[in-house]
Amino acid sequence: MRIFVIAALSLVPAVTLAAQPQPVSAAARRGLETITAGDVKRRIQIIADDSMRGRDTPSPGLEATARYIAAEFKQFGLTPAGDGGAFIQRYPLPGARSDGKASGPVRTAPNVVGMLEGSDPELKREFIVLSAHMDHVGIGAPVNGDSIYNGADDDASGTAGVLELAEALSRPGARPKRSVIFLTVSGEEHGLWGSGWFSEHPPVPIAQIVADLNIDMIGRNWKDTIVVIGKEHSDLGTTLDRVARAHPELGMKAIDDIWPEENFYFRSDHYNFARKGVPILFFFNGTHPDYHGPNDEPDRIDAEKESRIVRLIYFITQEVGNAPQRPAWNPASYKKIVRPQTRD
Repeated sequence: MRIFVIAALSLVPAVTLAAQPQPVSAAARRGLETITAGDVKRRIQIIADDSMRGRDTPSPGLEATARYIAAEFKQFGLTPAGDGGAFIQRYPLPGARSDGKASGPVRTAPNVVGMLEGSDPELKREFIVLSAHMDHVGIGAPVNGDSIYNGADDDASGTAGVLELAEALSRPGARPKRSVIFLTVSGEEHGLWGSGWFSEHPPVPIAQIVADLNIDMIGRNWKDTIVVIGKEHSDLGTTLDRVARAHPELGMKAIDDIWPEENFYFRSDHYNFARKGVPILFFFNGTHPDYHGPNDEPDRIDAEKESRIVRLIYFITQEVGNAPQRPAWNPASYKKIVRPQTRD
Protein backbone atom coordinates (compact mmCIF):
# COMPACT_ATOMS: atom_id res chain seq x y z
CA MET A 1 0.00 0.00 0.00
CA ARG A 2 1.30 3.46 -0.84
CA ILE A 3 0.28 6.52 1.14
CA PHE A 4 0.63 9.86 -0.62
CA VAL A 5 1.69 12.76 1.54
CA ILE A 6 2.21 16.40 0.59
CA ALA A 7 4.47 18.14 3.07
CA ALA A 8 3.52 21.80 3.19
CA LEU A 9 7.09 22.98 3.21
CA SER A 10 7.46 26.73 3.13
CA LEU A 11 3.79 27.19 2.26
CA VAL A 12 2.97 29.95 4.68
CA PRO A 13 1.00 33.17 4.35
CA ALA A 14 2.94 35.94 2.69
CA VAL A 15 4.16 38.67 5.02
CA THR A 16 4.51 42.34 4.34
CA LEU A 17 7.99 42.84 2.93
CA ALA A 18 10.22 45.74 3.79
CA ALA A 19 10.81 48.23 1.01
CA GLN A 20 14.56 48.03 1.50
CA PRO A 21 16.88 45.08 2.20
CA GLN A 22 18.39 44.63 5.62
CA PRO A 23 21.66 46.52 6.15
CA VAL A 24 24.80 44.57 5.30
CA SER A 25 27.38 44.64 8.07
CA ALA A 26 30.92 45.91 7.58
CA ALA A 27 32.22 42.36 8.07
CA ALA A 28 29.85 41.05 5.41
CA ARG A 29 31.06 43.81 3.08
CA ARG A 30 34.61 42.59 3.62
CA GLY A 31 33.51 39.10 2.67
CA LEU A 32 31.98 40.50 -0.51
CA GLU A 33 35.34 41.97 -1.52
CA THR A 34 36.82 38.47 -1.86
CA ILE A 35 34.57 37.87 -4.90
CA THR A 36 36.74 39.05 -7.80
CA ALA A 37 36.96 38.61 -11.54
CA GLY A 38 40.51 37.34 -11.13
CA ASP A 39 39.43 34.57 -8.79
CA VAL A 40 36.52 33.63 -11.03
CA LYS A 41 38.83 33.38 -14.04
CA ARG A 42 41.41 31.34 -12.13
CA ARG A 43 38.88 28.83 -10.83
CA ILE A 44 37.24 28.33 -14.22
CA GLN A 45 40.64 27.77 -15.82
CA ILE A 46 41.26 24.96 -13.30
CA ILE A 47 37.85 23.31 -13.58
CA ALA A 48 37.54 23.58 -17.37
CA ASP A 49 41.19 22.81 -18.18
CA ASP A 50 41.86 20.22 -20.89
CA SER A 51 43.35 17.96 -18.20
CA MET A 52 39.83 17.47 -16.75
CA ARG A 53 38.79 15.90 -20.10
CA GLY A 54 35.32 17.42 -20.05
CA ARG A 55 34.31 16.10 -16.58
CA ASP A 56 31.88 13.46 -17.78
CA THR A 57 29.95 11.40 -15.21
CA PRO A 58 31.75 9.17 -14.33
CA SER A 59 35.35 10.01 -15.27
CA PRO A 60 38.78 10.64 -13.72
CA GLY A 61 38.44 14.33 -14.61
CA LEU A 62 35.22 14.58 -12.62
CA GLU A 63 36.90 12.93 -9.64
CA ALA A 64 39.80 15.39 -9.88
CA THR A 65 37.34 18.28 -9.97
CA ALA A 66 35.57 16.96 -6.87
CA ARG A 67 38.89 16.66 -5.02
CA TYR A 68 39.79 20.24 -5.94
CA ILE A 69 36.46 21.56 -4.65
CA ALA A 70 36.71 19.53 -1.46
CA ALA A 71 40.19 20.91 -0.81
CA GLU A 72 38.90 24.46 -1.29
CA PHE A 73 35.99 23.83 1.09
CA LYS A 74 38.47 22.52 3.67
CA GLN A 75 40.66 25.60 3.25
CA PHE A 76 37.63 27.85 3.88
CA GLY A 77 36.93 26.05 7.16
CA LEU A 78 33.62 24.53 6.08
CA THR A 79 32.21 21.51 7.88
CA PRO A 80 32.21 18.34 5.75
CA ALA A 81 28.64 17.24 5.04
CA GLY A 82 29.18 14.29 2.73
CA ASP A 83 29.63 10.63 3.58
CA GLY A 84 31.36 9.54 6.77
CA GLY A 85 32.62 12.96 7.81
CA ALA A 86 34.05 13.77 4.37
CA PHE A 87 33.16 16.46 1.84
CA ILE A 88 32.39 13.88 -0.85
CA GLN A 89 28.93 12.34 -1.07
CA ARG A 90 28.86 9.36 -3.44
CA TYR A 91 25.79 8.05 -5.22
CA PRO A 92 25.22 4.89 -7.28
CA LEU A 93 24.99 5.34 -11.01
CA PRO A 94 21.80 4.17 -12.70
CA GLY A 95 21.81 0.39 -12.89
CA ALA A 96 22.63 -0.06 -9.23
CA ARG A 97 19.99 -1.55 -6.96
CA SER A 98 18.16 0.69 -4.52
CA ASP A 99 20.43 -0.56 -1.72
CA GLY A 100 23.45 0.70 -3.64
CA LYS A 101 24.45 -2.76 -4.90
CA ALA A 102 24.25 -4.26 -8.34
CA SER A 103 24.72 -7.58 -10.08
CA GLY A 104 27.88 -6.22 -11.70
CA PRO A 105 30.43 -3.49 -10.86
CA VAL A 106 28.99 -0.21 -9.66
CA ARG A 107 31.16 2.96 -10.87
CA THR A 108 29.72 5.55 -8.25
CA ALA A 109 29.93 9.36 -8.81
CA PRO A 110 30.64 12.29 -6.47
CA ASN A 111 28.82 15.28 -5.11
CA VAL A 112 30.75 17.69 -2.89
CA VAL A 113 29.00 19.09 0.18
CA GLY A 114 30.27 21.65 2.69
CA MET A 115 28.35 23.41 5.44
CA LEU A 116 28.73 26.79 7.16
CA GLU A 117 26.92 27.04 10.48
CA GLY A 118 24.71 30.08 10.89
CA SER A 119 25.38 32.71 13.52
CA ASP A 120 21.96 32.62 15.23
CA PRO A 121 21.31 29.88 17.82
CA GLU A 122 17.77 29.31 16.50
CA LEU A 123 17.90 30.19 12.81
CA LYS A 124 21.06 28.13 12.27
CA ARG A 125 18.77 25.08 12.25
CA GLU A 126 17.51 26.28 8.87
CA PHE A 127 19.64 26.06 5.72
CA ILE A 128 20.15 27.80 2.38
CA VAL A 129 21.66 25.66 -0.38
CA LEU A 130 23.97 27.28 -2.95
CA SER A 131 24.31 24.79 -5.79
CA ALA A 132 25.90 24.21 -9.19
CA HIS A 133 26.81 21.15 -11.26
CA MET A 134 30.49 20.41 -11.71
CA ASP A 135 30.11 17.81 -14.49
CA HIS A 136 29.97 18.29 -18.24
CA VAL A 137 29.72 15.98 -21.27
CA GLY A 138 33.32 14.76 -21.61
CA ILE A 139 34.88 13.94 -24.98
CA GLY A 140 32.92 14.41 -28.20
CA ALA A 141 33.19 14.69 -31.94
CA PRO A 142 36.23 16.81 -32.83
CA VAL A 143 35.81 20.31 -34.21
CA ASN A 144 38.97 21.72 -35.79
CA GLY A 145 40.89 18.96 -34.07
CA ASP A 146 39.52 19.66 -30.57
CA SER A 147 37.47 16.86 -29.01
CA ILE A 148 37.49 18.00 -25.35
CA TYR A 149 34.20 19.59 -24.40
CA ASN A 150 35.50 21.78 -21.59
CA GLY A 151 32.21 23.15 -20.27
CA ALA A 152 33.62 26.47 -19.10
CA ASP A 153 30.24 28.18 -19.04
CA ASP A 154 28.32 24.92 -18.52
CA ASP A 155 28.99 24.73 -15.66
CA ALA A 156 32.48 25.58 -14.51
CA SER A 157 31.08 29.12 -14.26
CA GLY A 158 28.46 28.09 -11.70
CA THR A 159 30.90 25.87 -9.81
CA ALA A 160 33.37 28.75 -9.56
CA GLY A 161 30.49 30.88 -8.28
CA VAL A 162 29.75 28.44 -5.47
CA LEU A 163 33.43 28.43 -4.51
CA GLU A 164 33.56 32.23 -4.50
CA LEU A 165 30.45 32.35 -2.31
CA ALA A 166 31.90 29.79 0.07
CA GLU A 167 35.07 31.85 0.46
CA ALA A 168 33.15 35.09 0.95
CA LEU A 169 30.56 33.81 3.42
CA SER A 170 33.14 31.97 5.52
CA ARG A 171 35.10 35.16 6.22
CA PRO A 172 35.00 36.33 9.86
CA GLY A 173 31.70 38.06 10.60
CA ALA A 174 30.17 37.32 7.17
CA ARG A 175 28.10 34.30 8.20
CA PRO A 176 24.35 34.89 7.97
CA LYS A 177 22.03 33.82 10.78
CA ARG A 178 20.87 30.77 8.85
CA SER A 179 23.30 28.03 7.92
CA VAL A 180 24.50 27.59 4.35
CA ILE A 181 25.14 24.36 2.43
CA PHE A 182 27.53 24.66 -0.51
CA LEU A 183 26.80 21.91 -3.01
CA THR A 184 28.41 20.90 -6.29
CA VAL A 185 26.76 17.93 -7.95
CA SER A 186 27.54 15.65 -10.87
CA GLY A 187 25.40 13.77 -13.35
CA GLU A 188 23.38 16.87 -14.24
CA GLU A 189 24.02 16.39 -17.93
CA HIS A 190 22.69 12.81 -17.77
CA GLY A 191 19.46 13.49 -15.90
CA LEU A 192 20.08 15.50 -12.70
CA TRP A 193 21.52 12.39 -11.04
CA GLY A 194 23.59 13.98 -8.29
CA SER A 195 21.02 16.51 -7.13
CA GLY A 196 18.36 13.82 -7.25
CA TRP A 197 20.42 11.69 -4.88
CA PHE A 198 21.20 14.66 -2.62
CA SER A 199 17.53 15.62 -2.37
CA GLU A 200 16.72 12.09 -1.23
CA HIS A 201 19.75 11.85 1.09
CA PRO A 202 20.39 15.37 2.44
CA PRO A 203 22.66 15.88 5.46
CA VAL A 204 19.81 17.76 7.18
CA PRO A 205 16.04 17.22 7.04
CA ILE A 206 14.67 18.58 3.77
CA ALA A 207 12.03 20.54 5.71
CA GLN A 208 14.86 22.61 7.23
CA ILE A 209 16.16 23.70 3.81
CA VAL A 210 14.48 27.05 3.18
CA ALA A 211 15.86 27.90 -0.28
CA ASP A 212 18.07 26.71 -3.11
CA LEU A 213 19.93 29.28 -5.20
CA ASN A 214 21.15 27.34 -8.22
CA ILE A 215 23.84 28.63 -10.60
CA ASP A 216 24.11 27.07 -14.06
CA MET A 217 25.85 29.06 -16.84
CA ILE A 218 26.55 32.67 -15.79
CA GLY A 219 29.71 33.52 -17.73
CA ARG A 220 28.51 34.46 -21.21
CA ASN A 221 26.02 36.56 -23.19
CA TRP A 222 24.78 39.93 -21.90
CA LYS A 223 27.13 42.18 -19.96
CA ASP A 224 24.49 43.66 -17.66
CA THR A 225 21.65 41.11 -17.51
CA ILE A 226 21.03 37.72 -15.90
CA VAL A 227 17.90 35.62 -16.28
CA VAL A 228 16.57 34.33 -12.96
CA ILE A 229 14.12 31.49 -13.49
CA GLY A 230 11.53 30.74 -10.83
CA LYS A 231 11.04 34.33 -9.62
CA GLU A 232 7.29 34.09 -9.92
CA HIS A 233 6.87 30.95 -7.85
CA SER A 234 7.81 32.27 -4.40
CA ASP A 235 8.58 35.48 -2.57
CA LEU A 236 12.24 34.86 -3.35
CA GLY A 237 11.43 36.76 -6.54
CA THR A 238 10.39 39.80 -4.53
CA THR A 239 13.52 39.45 -2.41
CA LEU A 240 15.69 39.31 -5.54
CA ASP A 241 14.07 42.40 -7.04
CA ARG A 242 14.45 44.31 -3.78
CA VAL A 243 18.12 43.39 -3.41
CA ALA A 244 18.93 44.16 -7.05
CA ARG A 245 17.34 47.62 -6.77
CA ALA A 246 19.36 48.34 -3.65
CA HIS A 247 22.67 47.58 -5.39
CA PRO A 248 22.83 49.55 -8.65
CA GLU A 249 26.62 49.54 -8.28
CA LEU A 250 26.55 45.93 -9.52
CA GLY A 251 25.20 47.02 -12.90
CA MET A 252 23.22 43.79 -13.13
CA LYS A 253 19.56 43.54 -14.10
CA ALA A 254 17.80 40.34 -13.05
CA ILE A 255 15.00 39.48 -15.48
CA ASP A 256 12.29 36.83 -15.69
CA ASP A 257 12.47 33.69 -17.81
CA ILE A 258 12.42 34.76 -21.46
CA TRP A 259 12.38 31.19 -22.83
CA PRO A 260 9.32 29.60 -21.21
CA GLU A 261 8.91 27.26 -24.18
CA GLU A 262 12.28 25.66 -23.33
CA ASN A 263 11.10 24.51 -19.87
CA PHE A 264 14.44 25.41 -18.27
CA TYR A 265 12.75 25.37 -14.86
CA PHE A 266 12.68 21.57 -15.07
CA ARG A 267 16.15 21.12 -16.61
CA SER A 268 18.69 21.96 -13.92
CA ASP A 269 19.42 20.83 -10.39
CA HIS A 270 17.15 23.28 -8.58
CA TYR A 271 14.17 21.25 -9.78
CA ASN A 272 15.06 18.39 -7.44
CA PHE A 273 14.70 20.87 -4.57
CA ALA A 274 11.53 22.49 -5.89
CA ARG A 275 9.72 19.18 -6.28
CA LYS A 276 10.49 18.53 -2.60
CA GLY A 277 8.95 21.85 -1.57
CA VAL A 278 12.06 24.04 -1.37
CA PRO A 279 11.66 27.52 -2.95
CA ILE A 280 14.30 28.17 -5.61
CA LEU A 281 15.93 30.74 -7.84
CA PHE A 282 17.87 29.62 -10.92
CA PHE A 283 20.56 31.99 -12.27
CA PHE A 284 21.14 31.36 -15.98
CA ASN A 285 22.52 33.39 -18.91
CA GLY A 286 21.02 31.18 -21.60
CA THR A 287 22.71 29.02 -24.19
CA HIS A 288 24.99 30.13 -27.05
CA PRO A 289 26.62 28.61 -30.16
CA ASP A 290 29.35 27.00 -28.00
CA TYR A 291 26.83 25.17 -25.77
CA HIS A 292 27.80 21.49 -25.42
CA GLY A 293 30.65 21.89 -27.86
CA PRO A 294 34.46 22.04 -27.72
CA ASN A 295 34.48 25.83 -28.01
CA ASP A 296 33.00 26.38 -24.52
CA GLU A 297 36.50 27.33 -23.38
CA PRO A 298 37.72 29.35 -20.36
CA ASP A 299 38.99 32.19 -22.55
CA ARG A 300 35.42 32.90 -23.68
CA ILE A 301 34.15 33.58 -20.17
CA ASP A 302 33.39 37.15 -19.08
CA ALA A 303 34.78 36.83 -15.57
CA GLU A 304 34.13 40.45 -14.67
CA LYS A 305 30.43 40.08 -15.49
CA GLU A 306 30.26 36.80 -13.58
CA SER A 307 31.83 38.36 -10.49
CA ARG A 308 29.00 40.91 -10.38
CA ILE A 309 26.37 38.17 -10.65
CA VAL A 310 28.04 36.25 -7.83
CA ARG A 311 28.07 39.40 -5.72
CA LEU A 312 24.33 39.76 -6.34
CA ILE A 313 23.81 36.17 -5.16
CA TYR A 314 25.94 36.96 -2.11
CA PHE A 315 23.63 39.85 -1.18
CA ILE A 316 20.56 37.66 -1.73
CA THR A 317 22.05 34.95 0.49
CA GLN A 318 22.64 37.52 3.23
CA GLU A 319 19.08 38.81 2.88
CA VAL A 320 17.46 35.36 2.99
CA GLY A 321 19.90 34.15 5.62
CA ASN A 322 19.11 36.98 8.02
CA ALA A 323 15.38 37.44 7.40
CA PRO A 324 13.00 36.70 10.31
CA GLN A 325 10.79 34.51 8.10
CA ARG A 326 11.76 31.75 5.69
CA PRO A 327 10.81 32.17 2.00
CA ALA A 328 7.19 31.38 1.11
CA TRP A 329 5.74 29.68 -1.96
CA ASN A 330 3.07 31.15 -4.14
CA PRO A 331 0.25 28.68 -3.27
CA ALA A 332 -0.76 28.13 -6.91
CA SER A 333 2.86 27.35 -7.85
CA TYR A 334 3.17 24.99 -4.90
CA LYS A 335 0.20 22.96 -6.12
CA LYS A 336 1.64 22.85 -9.63
CA ILE A 337 5.29 22.06 -8.89
CA VAL A 338 5.67 20.24 -5.58
CA ARG A 339 5.23 16.54 -6.12
CA PRO A 340 3.39 14.41 -3.58
CA GLN A 341 5.95 12.52 -1.52
CA THR A 342 5.37 8.79 -1.21
CA ARG A 343 6.10 6.18 1.41
CA ASP A 344 5.30 2.49 1.73
